[in-house]
Amino acid sequence: MSELFPAWPLMAAFFVASLALTLTPGPAVIYVVTRTLAQGRPAGLASVAGVALGNLGNAVGAAIGLAALFAISSLAFTVVKYAGAAYLIYLGIKAWRAPAQQAAQTQFAPARLTRIFRDGFVVALFNPKTTIFFAAFLPQFMQPGAPAMPQSVLLGAIFVVIAVATDSIYVLAASIVGPLLTRVRSAGAIGRYVTAGAFIGLGVFTAAAGGRGAK
Repeated sequence: MSELFPAWPLMAAFFVASLALTLTPGPAVIYVVTRTLAQGRPAGLASVAGVALGNLGNAVGAAIGLAALFAISSLAFTVVKYAGAAYLIYLGIKAWRAPAQQAAQTQFAPARLTRIFRDGFVVALFNPKTTIFFAAFLPQFMQPGAPAMPQSVLLGAIFVVIAVATDSIYVLAASIVGPLLTRVRSAGAIGRYVTAGAFIGLGVFTAAAGGRGAK
């Protein structure tokens, strides 16, 4: 197992680079913060878990060569990218049409949290830029003499764990700010429109942006 880890100086560089990338606000951070502000801390943490599982799936996909498929097939990349963007826009439209009291709700039954987890998973998994990011980022910290696939999966899993920690910090911060916003009159309706706009805007951004990083 130890041969799958890079030397400590390189491993330290990997931790620092991963922490810097995950702390930088991006689509994943916007997504979990939006969920938290709209639906409370449990929904935000459920979204973090779903996004983490989706990102881990992308790391495994990169390890088995899915990134290479996207690199040589513009059609495959385009189909998956726009499928993910369409799903985000769908979530935005759904939030826009939801009753105000539903948008302001902060407690959910387990089934509801399961659906929120699923949404986060789908949003993260259907982002081919994440797979390409892993394929470009992880090899810089891999040892040439060790098997490539286990190293890629291991480093990808470590990156996802770091992302879970930083995303959870964003969720906790947003959950503190959220209750203050609910004290403002009409904040429920305003929050619903902000949530919808964030999801739709994120979907449009995902469809229009070039091949950038996972976060």
